[in-house]
Amino acid sequence: MKQFISVHDVPDIDALVRKALACKSDPLKNKSLGANKRIGCLFLNPSMRTRLSTQIAAQNLGMDVIIFNVGSEGWALEFEEEAIMSGSTVEHVKDAAPIMGKYFDILAIRTFPSLKNRDDDYSELFIKQFVKYAGIPVVSLESATLHPLQSLTDVLTITEETNKSNPDSYRDQNHKSKIVLTWAPHVKPLPQCVANSFAQWINTWDKANFVITHPEDYELGKEFTKGATVTMDQDEALKDADFVYVKNWSTYTDYGKIYCNDPEWMLTNEKLKLTNNAKVMHCLPVRRNVELSDEILDGPNSLVTQQAANRVWAAQAVLSEILAPSSEE
Repeated sequence: MKQFISVHDVPDIDALVRKALACKSDPLKNKSLGANKRIGCLFLNPSMRTRLSTQIAAQNLGMDVIIFNVGSEGWALEFEEEAIMSGSTVEHVKDAAPIMGKYFDILAIRTFPSLKNRDDDYSELFIKQFVKYAGIPVVSLESATLHPLQSLTDVLTITEETNKSNPDSYRDQNHKSKIVLTWAPHVKPLPQCVANSFAQWINTWDKANFVITHPEDYELGKEFTKGATVTMDQDEALKDADFVYVKNWSTYTDYGKIYCNDPEWMLTNEKLKLTNNAKVMHCLPVRRNVELSDEILDGPNSLVTQQAANRVWAAQAVLSEILAPSSEE
């Protein structure tokens, strides 16, 4: 891989998952792979799991890691071409990014949508400008519309859990688990990044019966949901589900709004009875007893801790594939 921005940069999802699982079984096997290499992690918005897991993954490969919080530690960057920089921005990305390309071997970037203008956010200007001008591989640590490292982690966790609980069905190439992505309430508008990305990866993976359920007006972009069944009946969606991924997102058409915040959409053990004893996933952080009930999060069906821990191995697989494509783990 020359970059990692979306699922379209991954030639073989299962091969990358296998690489991640190999990293998990022997984290330091390729400790020398990143020797004398440096990764710069640029954060235009805060992070906990993404920052820590990427840093650990890079160090497991022997890389030097430099973390830079752009908003609080650097100049305000301008991203528009031909901008007249007479306002608050101090440095243009076309000047900053090439320098970073000289400092680092890999550049990892985390941006965030404004949730004010959909066209601006969905243009992915920020990360595209770094890709255009840095001249080195760029890894997305989340962008305005996608979170590919989270989605790789999700597929890894589903694969791992399926192989653990039902290895015979996993080896059956015709077997498809039922995976449900369900909207959940939240106290403020959130981006569509995780939901978009999860839908994109599961549809591309094509190893699941995939259902998306949400209230009216919370549809996602069709470029991400194509291939999935979409319904506004959560109970119907949950029937016989093997995995339930819980996530809030704001409106897409009337962009960045909260229309419905019905607490009945929160997943509970009572709703879980509709499923095939489904395992429950969430990318974290989670608003307890708003998005997900304590009984789910602290119960035997929750995969959230395992899922978060797997962030390290997803990041390590991506970095190792960029450093040495198709190398054996």
